[in-house]
Amino acid sequence: MAAGGWQLTENIDHFLARGGDFLRSRPALHTMPLTVVEQLRSEGTAQFGGGAALFGWLEEGGEVRGVFYRLPSRGVCPTPLSADRADRLAARLSDAGQTLPFVSGERATATAFAEAWQRHTGAAAKLTTRIRLYRLGALTPPERPPSGRVSRRRDHGQVVDWCRRFCVEVGEQPSIELIDAGRWAESRFADRHFTFWESPDGTPVSMAAVTGMVAGMVRVDPVYTPAHLRGRGYAGAVTVEVSRAALDAGATDVVLFADPGNPTSNALYRRIGYEHIADWAVYEFTEDVSSAGRP
Repeated sequence: MAAGGWQLTENIDHFLARGGDFLRSRPALHTMPLTVVEQLRSEGTAQFGGGAALFGWLEEGGEVRGVFYRLPSRGVCPTPLSADRADRLAARLSDAGQTLPFVSGERATATAFAEAWQRHTGAAAKLTTRIRLYRLGALTPPERPPSGRVSRRRDHGQVVDWCRRFCVEVGEQPSIELIDAGRWAESRFADRHFTFWESPDGTPVSMAAVTGMVAGMVRVDPVYTPAHLRGRGYAGAVTVEVSRAALDAGATDVVLFADPGNPTSNALYRRIGYEHIADWAVYEFTEDVSSAGRP
C-alpha cells in the first residue's frame, strides 16, 4: 500500500479497473473526470500535447474513497476529498517529485489541497477561478420562449468563431491558442454536439453544446450568445433544447458550470430547472521565491 493510501499509475486501464466504479457512483459531482478520462481512454493524450497522464486513487478499508487525474504538464484534478485526504494526496505527489501548476476541484477540496501543497513544497498558491456547478432537476421551459426554432446543423466556421469568442470572454487562454493555431481537433470543443437557436429568418442567435454521455451524465458546455443579442431569451431557449435532448437520449444527470459572478446566467439556469450542487475553484501555484535556491 502506498504511503497515505494513495496509489499512482500512468496506466488508464489499471486506473479504471480500480477507480471506475467510484467515478460512476456520483456522475454529477464527477463530471470532469468522467468526461476527461473517457476522452483519454478513447483518444489518448495527443489532444493534450502528448506525454503521459497520471492517475491515482485512495484506498481505505478496501474501498476507493477518492481519485484524481493529471493531464500532461497540467495541474491535479481531484474528486471531492476531506482535508486530511487532500493533505495526504499533496504529500504523495510531493514525495513523487511532481511539480504542479495548479489544482482544480470542488472548492473545499481545492482549498485544502492548495494549503497542503504550500506546506509540503513551499509553493505560493493563488485563487484564480471560481465556478458554480448545477445539476438539472425538473426541466422548466420558459412560458414565453423567444420566436425562432432549434437547428442542429453544424456550420463549422461559426462554431469555431463562437467558441473562440466564448473563450475570450471567460479568459480561457489555452483554448484560444489552440483555435488560433488551427488545432481545433485538439481543443476541448472538438467532440461536442452543437445546437443553434435561430431567429425566424434562419439567422443563428445562440449556441449550446453538450458532451457525450458517460455513466448517464451529460454536461452542457459551452452556452454562448453574441453580446448584441443577449437579453432576449435565446440562451435559455437553446439550453432548454439541449437539456431536453439529453434527457430524451437517456441521461440521468445533466449538469453545467456557471460563473458565480454572472447573476444573469445563474438566474437563467435556475429558472429553467438547474439546481446548485457545488462550487469549484482553481488555485495556481508559483515557486516560493524566498526559498528558491535553498537546499
